[in-house]
Amino acid sequence: MPTIQTSGPHPTELYYYEQGQGQPVVLIHGWPLSHRMWESQITALSEAGYRVIAYDRRGFGQSGRPTGGYDYDTFAADLDEIMTQLDLQDAVLAGFSMGGGEVARYIGRYGSARVAKAMLLGAVPPYLLKTEDNPEGVDKSVFDGMLEGVRSDRIAFLQNFFPGFYNLDKDPQQGADLIAFSKWIAWAASPLATRECIVAFGTTDFRADLAKFDVPTCIVHGDADQIVPIDVSGQRSHDMIQGSRLEVVQGAPHGFAATHAQQLNTLMLDFLRS
Repeated sequence: MPTIQTSGPHPTELYYYEQGQGQPVVLIHGWPLSHRMWESQITALSEAGYRVIAYDRRGFGQSGRPTGGYDYDTFAADLDEIMTQLDLQDAVLAGFSMGGGEVARYIGRYGSARVAKAMLLGAVPPYLLKTEDNPEGVDKSVFDGMLEGVRSDRIAFLQNFFPGFYNLDKDPQQGADLIAFSKWIAWAASPLATRECIVAFGTTDFRADLAKFDVPTCIVHGDADQIVPIDVSGQRSHDMIQGSRLEVVQGAPHGFAATHAQQLNTLMLDFLRS
């Protein structure tokens, strides 16, 4: 099983899946999933001539489950371990949802010497939490409610979470297999990591990180996203990153990597080749 060993105060093993040859594209998954969410993208990108590396965040998928390190400084350090230990050069970083936070914090802390391009896909930057200097954000009570739901009954919370993730609230049976697959992935995650990541993506301010972006950046977001609304995230990131490209997927939910896979694959490949 391909893994790397991280260092720092909370060392762990990170599992990664690799397919294809060519320019490296690093895929960073969202919460509460794993690298398995990228199945369609891994196939499309590797068949198009790219070396795809999709890894599991600490606490999720097949990676280790340490008792700490569930913050974006550590997540970015983990990504740096992937980049350096695999000696990735001219890489494209693509982060979905909370994975977009890793892309932002990595560039903010480690720069872009190894990075050719970046993609923020339904991503949480620039700053989700509503504060005095961030009035466009989401009220803290939303994240508190998520935390309470996961603490009290994680399985029941996930049962109710995924229909909205894919905008299947009105007819969950329509996407029953997709919801079941997502729950299967999420059930296997560390309960501690599941809770702590809510705090991380709900309270981390990436505005200073976005100001350091100096590589071509593509932002893709669904305009029907109920989990990370475009006006709070994708549109604002586009406004903050000079020269960025914003692609709005009409009618797409948060989980558009699955529901609108072909459209997303086309957008990603077009950006990679541009």
